[in-house]
Amino acid sequence: MNLELTGEEVAFREKMRKFFTTEFSPELRARAAGFGKLTREDIVAGQQILNAHGLAVPHWPVEWGGKDWTPVQRHIYSEEMQLASVPNPLPFNVSMVGPVIAAFGSQEQKEKFLPATANADIWWCQGFSEPEAGSDLASLKTAAVRDGADYIVNGQKTWTTLAQHAEWIFCLVRTDASAQKRQAGISFLLIDLATPGITVRPIKLIDGSVEVNEVFFDNVRVPAENLVGEENKGWDYAKFLLGNERTGVTRVGFSKTLVATAKEKAREVRVGTGTLLEDPLFAARLAELENELLALDLTQLRVVASSADGKPNPASSLLKLRGSELQQAATELLMDVAGPDSLPVDIADIDSPEWAQQAAPRYLNYRKVSIYSGSSEVQRSIIASSILGL
Repeated sequence: MNLELTGEEVAFREKMRKFFTTEFSPELRARAAGFGKLTREDIVAGQQILNAHGLAVPHWPVEWGGKDWTPVQRHIYSEEMQLASVPNPLPFNVSMVGPVIAAFGSQEQKEKFLPATANADIWWCQGFSEPEAGSDLASLKTAAVRDGADYIVNGQKTWTTLAQHAEWIFCLVRTDASAQKRQAGISFLLIDLATPGITVRPIKLIDGSVEVNEVFFDNVRVPAENLVGEENKGWDYAKFLLGNERTGVTRVGFSKTLVATAKEKAREVRVGTGTLLEDPLFAARLAELENELLALDLTQLRVVASSADGKPNPASSLLKLRGSELQQAATELLMDVAGPDSLPVDIADIDSPEWAQQAAPRYLNYRKVSIYSGSSEVQRSIIASSILGL
């Protein structure tokens, strides 16, 4: 594989780099980099800037706002966005439900949902996990029973990220309780969170934030026209969604920015007669992490380039697994550089700088990445069966 970018690809990279660093305010990019807190308004505004320039959903079909880019161009776009610390487009919209609707939804669903989803006029959340169905997702129990032109939905979803901001939720529901194979009785349903009978209850996390929620459905009436694709085929659509999601959560560019920040701040930390950056043990740890990120970057490029017709590659599980580990390593490195300055959190008028105060909460929050989108244990099982043939 030729690892050198062509002249056209270099020009494309420079175009993306200029766009991301000029069209988004320094203040917004600083908050996205962890020198503050992103708000719901920040995320929506960022996505709408991208969408106004036709760059919110480049991996979607062209007729719905996508770009006829090569896999390498898509890789460059994603990496440059992360390196510039531009807020990522809402993943529930652009990487999860959007591609599913585009691939399997009816024409009416595409027209109703895709433009609003691309522009963040609708904020989606994901209703997959349940109290007894996390990594073993096929054991989900939330039921949808057909009643005339509607489904009646009862059950509970949990760990529903940012549901407190969402207007709609895309859910896996059980529509055939008698199916011999659990996966065969699951459907993919779009539900308006303003529907009577839905309760969203926040879960406070160890870092002090409210990011995830429980969602309860009590005799919720959902129009049958909100069923995506065929009834009892939801497991296939979920696998399609998760394949796309796992490729996107590698976040090599994001980890690179954390490591670069750690490197910059380490130059300012005095250790003995020198700086932390000059400490041999720290320098070795930093170099190892930079090399691991380079290896993952190249692996991601190979996987993306080998994915035919936009179909998810089973090797996306490799990216998800290693990407999770390196994101956690990068957040830990930055917290260690912050040292005692990471102990205060959200305290004004104190010598501890904002970036250091955000380091510990981010470290704690990123324990999640080895769980969501399929835990590391699940990824290892997929790699063993689908790639290694064990």
